[in-house]
Amino acid sequence: MTALGAVFRPQLPPERLRAVVRVAEGAGLEELWLWEDCFREGGISTAAAALAWSARVRIGVGLLPVPLRNVAITAMEAAALHRMFPGRVVLGVGHGVQDWMGQVGARAESPLTLLREYLDALRALLRGERLTVDGRYVRLDDVALDWPPAGPVPVLAGAEGPRTLRLTGEAADGTILTAATPPDGVRRAWRLIEEGRAAAGRSAEEPHEVVVYLLTATGADAAARLRAELGAEGLESVPDLGVAGDAGAVAEAVRRLTEAGADTVILQPTADEPDPEGFVRFTAEEVRPLVP
Repeated sequence: MTALGAVFRPQLPPERLRAVVRVAEGAGLEELWLWEDCFREGGISTAAAALAWSARVRIGVGLLPVPLRNVAITAMEAAALHRMFPGRVVLGVGHGVQDWMGQVGARAESPLTLLREYLDALRALLRGERLTVDGRYVRLDDVALDWPPAGPVPVLAGAEGPRTLRLTGEAADGTILTAATPPDGVRRAWRLIEEGRAAAGRSAEEPHEVVVYLLTATGADAAARLRAELGAEGLESVPDLGVAGDAGAVAEAVRRLTEAGADTVILQPTADEPDPEGFVRFTAEEVRPLVP
């Protein structure tokens, strides 16, 4: 079955999150995703609050920019969340927006090398291993978590370019694709992910979840809001990108992504969505019944 969720976008103030989480929980939303966008809201702090305010909904963070975070800190925070809220946490890491990384003095000369070292170390630490690493960016001296997760936990990575997509196949447990990815883009991404998995000798039976954001607008002015956002992002010429309309139209767009290879589709409202709580209800109560 396709997993379906929605995004709480960080253009909303953090104090709005509690109301959205409560609606998500009450409406039966499967997954609520958060972003760590500079310089808005922290991914771990908002995830912890959302998990504490709910009992069932899964909380995803897509994604944590690795240049900002020492890998040991990320491992400690991830392990704590997984132990306190088992089965309800999905964490993704990635390059981050390079201009933002430059603003805080954290821009890496080789983002790909950093992400590879980071994924290897993070997954090992979360497995409970003790590490000594002397990499180009990741350096650990006899480091192990006192409180690793009680069982295996997946680490996802965000990717757009071919080299990063191959890397997620090699070194991550899943891949997060942005809302700039149409169905054909999902197919291309899967081919590159599989190339990476093959290069690393990973088993075809080993799961690799692909999460895709779908830019979604509904309501009377849905088409205009979608056009405006695509235009602002320079994506108006990309075919089959985003969806505007009722639950049937959105479910059809989700179907196209899942047929292309998406395991999880997260509906991403426009930045000017006038009713975030209503968007969550729409996802859970109107779209979900139409998605197999």
